[in-house]
Amino acid sequence: MHEVAIMTEAVQMAVETARASGAKRVSALRLRIGQLSGTVPEALQFAWDVVRSGTMAENARLEIESVAPICWCATCQAEFECQDFLNECPRCHNWSGDLRHGRELDIVSVEVN
Repeated sequence: MHEVAIMTEAVQMAVETARASGAKRVSALRLRIGQLSGTVPEALQFAWDVVRSGTMAENARLEIESVAPICWCATCQAEFECQDFLNECPRCHNWSGDLRHGRELDIVSVEVN
């Protein structure tokens, strides 16, 4: 379960941010997770509940923003919502493997106080 490793690192980064700003605790962590990132949001939440215990983030809330996969069609010069890494453009029916969004795994913000 790589979600535990991901959340362990995210908690460490949040705690480092809190310490660097002189805060006493982390109150929220916001993540942006692409639907094709290879992570399971429920597993991330479970890992969060486990790894934050005993840290400055112990009572913090986790907010996860899901990012839909978006491909780019070079023929139409347009983005379209897709399901996977290789998709047919709904306008011109050419195939595109140019995934523009959907693989994100980002810390958006850390709220401290």
